[in-house]
Amino acid sequence: MAGEATFVFEEASVEELRASMVSGSLTSRRLTEAYLQRIETADAALRSVLETNPEALEIADTLDAERRSGRVRGALHGIPVLVKDNIDTADRMRTTAGSFALGEVTPARDAFLIDRLRRAGAVVLGKANLSEWANFRSTRSSSGWSARGGQCVNPYDGDRSPCGSSSGSGVAVSANLSAVAVGTETDGSIVCPSSVNGIVGIKPTVGLVSRSGVVPVSHSQDTPGPMARTVADAAALLTELAGADPRDAATAGERVDPDYAAFLDPDGLRAARIGVARTLAGFNDRVDRLLDEALAAMRDLGAEIVDPADVPHTDELEDPELEVFLYEFKADLEAYLGSYGPTQPHRALADLIAFNAEHADAEMPFFGQELFERAEEKGPMTEPAYLESLETCRRLSRTEGIDVVMDEHRLDALVAPSNAPAWRIDHANGDHYTGGNTTPAAVAGYPTVTVPMGFAFDLPIGISFIGRAWSEGTLIRLASAFEHATRHRRPPVLT
Repeated sequence: MAGEATFVFEEASVEELRASMVSGSLTSRRLTEAYLQRIETADAALRSVLETNPEALEIADTLDAERRSGRVRGALHGIPVLVKDNIDTADRMRTTAGSFALGEVTPARDAFLIDRLRRAGAVVLGKANLSEWANFRSTRSSSGWSARGGQCVNPYDGDRSPCGSSSGSGVAVSANLSAVAVGTETDGSIVCPSSVNGIVGIKPTVGLVSRSGVVPVSHSQDTPGPMARTVADAAALLTELAGADPRDAATAGERVDPDYAAFLDPDGLRAARIGVARTLAGFNDRVDRLLDEALAAMRDLGAEIVDPADVPHTDELEDPELEVFLYEFKADLEAYLGSYGPTQPHRALADLIAFNAEHADAEMPFFGQELFERAEEKGPMTEPAYLESLETCRRLSRTEGIDVVMDEHRLDALVAPSNAPAWRIDHANGDHYTGGNTTPAAVAGYPTVTVPMGFAFDLPIGISFIGRAWSEGTLIRLASAFEHATRHRRPPVLT
């Protein structure tokens, strides 16, 4: 996309913005005003932001006053953050998962991660567009489309997909509409939109970041995570997001590192053992060439490359994963809807199915809701079909999957291409997803960090560093060294 003059805060890092506020040359209000103006002028074609926070400037003023009085809450004090529109904010913004079905109800309380961001001094700038219902409504969906927000597009080529479901978060950060953003992933929804939009994404271990107050798909695999232009910015945001929450039993406070930025290390690949998951590559010749160049760069940085180091059973996960999703989506979503109390007119998945059918022109102009309908047919999570699928997923992805290959080769991490070049948006047929690596780590609940690896056909391609549970620090160390040496991030030129 061509044309616009450089934004005054183009590619500014969290550390640079923080240092300017410390010196007094920048205020949170001025920065927030600049991002709001940037959204107003640049997002009409991108459709990445559903709404901005009407209280953002007031919040920024308060944070500036605190800084002048000597109170600084943390590294994000005064920094604008966009959040995906499936994350509850108990303010004047809405939380809708992109659907008109949730458009008239305000959550009673902030999501746990929003409370953490506010306590850290971040300015919640607005709500990012997403694939409606986090891309769990139809097998023919178009990533980045929601009834509420329309079709979000890739900033490098407006005819191409931004991937999903955290499409708006990825596009907005890439296009410099916010300093950083929060996305969520069940399988691929942080890694893919980060990669195809040329930014860094961290999909944490399930349980590192609380899901309470987040519209769910699957409690086995859902996790929020940071999306940013650099590993350092993503690490700074992860530090504020991570923490134990009594409302989410999966969270484990003792697993949280106090400062993920402490793992940043330009020499972090020296003596590291990196395994190449070749069976998660091979879907595009140009992407494979980029991968080989990335491996050569890692060798030059002192890494020992084990090639191949393939994860077993990756082709056996799709069916049991979907079965788990169908059961958990119905149970988890209905529990979430119940948290709104009597003001929420839709109390069950069946109510949403009926709403979509009644408002089909708005909600289903391109694709249907067959995943909703299949989930509605499921019974309780005590049924053997669910329990057997869950056990299969955990065994094949963990003990017989990622764990076994990392044990065998004594690996610090696995690497694989994050994505193929972004496909053309096609509302008639849905997504044309042709390659990626996200399913094994997503099913296992293990972490992934994706970093820009280069460009194919002038479209961004990422490389994923994949590890065991709770290995975010190690992955940040490795990814930061690769990023520091290669610097493949190149911002889009916007219309």
